[in-house]
Amino acid sequence: MNDDINDIDHRNNHVKRLEKLAAERKQVLSLEGMQALDAILDHPQPNALVHSFAEEDLLFLIHHIGPEDALDLISMASDRQWEYILDIETWEKDRINLNAVTEWLDLMLKADPQRFIYWASTEKPHLIEYLLFHSIEIIIREHDQDPSDFEDGFITYDDIFYFRIPEGKYAPDTKAEFKELHLKLLTRMMDHLAKIDHVFYQQTLLRSANVNSAESEEEAFRLRNFRLAEKGFVPFHEAVGVFQPISVDHLKKRKKVMAEQPEPDTFVPVPINNTNLMGEDSIFSRALAKITNFNILQQLQVEFAGVCNQLIATEQSPVRSRNELKAIVRKACGFISIGLECLLSKEKVTPDVAINEYIKTYQLIDLFRAGYGGIANLRQQTKKWQQNSWFYKNKLPLSFWGERLVGVIGGLLIDRPKFYDIGQTGELYREFETLADIEMAGSILAEAMAYDKLLSGMDIHGNTFSKDRFITCENLLMTLWAKHCIDLPPEITPIPLTLFKPFFADLWEPGEMSSKIKDSKKTDLLQWLASESGIAENEISQNLGNALELLFKEIADNYGTIRPNDLDLRFVTIFLLSHD
Repeated sequence: MNDDINDIDHRNNHVKRLEKLAAERKQVLSLEGMQALDAILDHPQPNALVHSFAEEDLLFLIHHIGPEDALDLISMASDRQWEYILDIETWEKDRINLNAVTEWLDLMLKADPQRFIYWASTEKPHLIEYLLFHSIEIIIREHDQDPSDFEDGFITYDDIFYFRIPEGKYAPDTKAEFKELHLKLLTRMMDHLAKIDHVFYQQTLLRSANVNSAESEEEAFRLRNFRLAEKGFVPFHEAVGVFQPISVDHLKKRKKVMAEQPEPDTFVPVPINNTNLMGEDSIFSRALAKITNFNILQQLQVEFAGVCNQLIATEQSPVRSRNELKAIVRKACGFISIGLECLLSKEKVTPDVAINEYIKTYQLIDLFRAGYGGIANLRQQTKKWQQNSWFYKNKLPLSFWGERLVGVIGGLLIDRPKFYDIGQTGELYREFETLADIEMAGSILAEAMAYDKLLSGMDIHGNTFSKDRFITCENLLMTLWAKHCIDLPPEITPIPLTLFKPFFADLWEPGEMSSKIKDSKKTDLLQWLASESGIAENEISQNLGNALELLFKEIADNYGTIRPNDLDLRFVTIFLLSHD
């Protein structure tokens, strides 16, 4: 009995320690640059606090402070955190970036020279040898050789091994500042290595002269991928699988199991920077904020960080700033939230309770893929329609659909569809964030498809369009309708202003300066469209009724207070007009 009580107390104390560490890390990550560093240095156990950071969070903090200013932080980082820094910062796709290797090894050497030499010799000898192979020229002096016979620039610590950095090792466009940094790093590193372990120094020089560059790089890349895969940083061809849609039915078959309590005396660094940046304006973030079980919250934070890291892997470039990470977090939150909404739409349950259960029941990456599925389906529908559309067959540009429609259609046609959001958040395009975004884009697409079907039934050909006029779907239809009312030939040419003025005057309800369009004119347009296209009036009204009402509202808003004699061709875009 007492043993059981002790186990419970031990477990509770362990959870409390983890909660305290998590709160301290969250506080540090919320601070600005040097304030965060000061908070760490003022902590009673700064090394323990730094070691408790997830590698991702620590690297973001280093960049936020500035690598040169964060030497104290780098010196306190664990070997595991150092290795992660090199894994992220020193690779360009599948190639080692020796410039980045030089910069980060130099920072580590400055931060803690003795520890760096020991770590490099025991944990990273192959990287050091690879760097030396690409950086230095080595001569091993024979017993009967005179050092004066060697060319200038060679350095030795034992009169046996001589090395120098020949100019030919640098690319032609290498900057002088980098050459200086590179030379300082190598000479200081070799100096420390020779003093600390001279035998190992000689062995390193020997091995570096015989490195197989391609094999060494390939093996380093394999090991790096293995380490990073645990965090979601998988190779690009695997990372894009995050955009492989799955249905809600498929999602419901893939459940997970979450532990209510942590294992005693275990600690897994949990990334919290991602959840710090997500805000509370998405369904997912609000659900996450309601999780009270500390261990489940930590598991969800690790899982969410994995989704974000896989998204970063699809970008094929490092994400270093808070703003860059915030964009990734926003995208992940949005798609996961859409997946949750898709689940809710199939269930008759209380939303708040259900969503909290959903994020504990289903993999977040599966919720992401389910959310993306609706967007992917909309893109596929857009591309299929485009290939068979009237406007495409007539070789008309996408701008034919006008600003309101072309923004949405254009956003759906790109490889990773975006939501056209002008006038709402100030951004031209943003990620889809809610099911309502998908539904709105879908309704705009349906409108364009209905217009296209209407035009396909009319005797209109794109090759007859005027080349000196910006023709859109709306001004094309309104101009042809006006010509029909004026009894002009149905040619796609501008209407003379003198002939247009009586038609314009007759649009409005009677009354001084009336800005309300006659219902009879709206009915006349509907009847004309039906007769020209062969589509029934009720079908046109059902599919395009709202769009036509918006069109008449635009005319009323823009021209309702203008007298016919005051019309200025420069400001009339909804009809094609010309001077007499």
